Amino acid sequence: MTKTINKGNVGFVTCSHPTNKRLQIVTLSKTTVNNFTEKISNFDVQSVEYKPFLRFFVANSLNQATKNSLGNYLLKTIKDRSNGAVLLECESTDDASLNGIDFIDFNILLSTAVSHLIGVPNLDSMSGKFYARFSVKNDDTSDSYLRQAHRRMELHNDGTYVKELTDWVIMHKMLEVNVEGGDSLLLHVDDWQDLDKFYQHPLAKENLQWGSPASKNIGYKTYHSIFLDEEVDGEPRMSFIDQFVEPLTMDQGIYLYEMGESLESESNTFNIKLLEGSMLIINNYIWLHGRDKFIAHKNLHRELLRQRGVFVENTGYDDNKNV
Repeated sequence: MTKTINKGNVGFVTCSHPTNKRLQIVTLSKTTVNNFTEKISNFDVQSVEYKPFLRFFVANSLNQATKNSLGNYLLKTIKDRSNGAVLLECESTDDASLNGIDFIDFNILLSTAVSHLIGVPNLDSMSGKFYARFSVKNDDTSDSYLRQAHRRMELHNDGTYVKELTDWVIMHKMLEVNVEGGDSLLLHVDDWQDLDKFYQHPLAKENLQWGSPASKNIGYKTYHSIFLDEEVDGEPRMSFIDQFVEPLTMDQGIYLYEMGESLESESNTFNIKLLEGSMLIINNYIWLHGRDKFIAHKNLHRELLRQRGVFVENTGYDDNKNV
């Protein structure tokens, strides 16, 4: 794996993932991490949760540690349909480089910085915050596949059951103990071999009903089609998850069943193992993601942080300027 040093990028190196060239790996240098944590060492996680403007200060601190090059690189890559995904890692997160910040707190602050470099996170209704933390353990009785360790979580897009746009998703591995398996699964829409079959189907652009279980804290139904067009090129984007789409006719049910079967048998889906402290940043409408099942262990424990949000141009900010 050859890492690329681009003269325009400062404080990080990039390379393509060896399994899938679309996925770009970004590695922050130890110096970058040190400069970032030195600048934010006076802020704790609670202050960033309570004061939204501090999230932008944290993001700016990370960007300044890369001579303002990281934000541009991330946005360009995530919006580029041929890529649309980044695996972000740190060269080192030893005590010296963290400047007294706890490892978990550092990762919350790092993902906060990244999310505010690429846009603005949506409120997560489950947590009541701009991010959510999840624990996956050996035993679970939740109403969602997210926490169920011993089954494959099928390929899907996020934000299907909410009214807000979900342009991007960040999935950050915070901690894991006694974990084997549970790799992330990724599939780019353009690499799905049955795409044309389902995109050209009469139901591809029909509004479907979407709901969610009680744990999501969403009290309404929403309606949208599976496929959306890109604004410029007319290339398909997807918004699909098998658990929360609620077909109302036989034709809808069979179409969705066949789609799910096709996605789960797609040979172009690839597995990726995340190290502690690393995060996946994906364009939500052109990448489907999931998770492979874990191997049972009574003390299995993984903690994840997730953020979902929009690009700045989709916040509605410009619409409010003259209000």
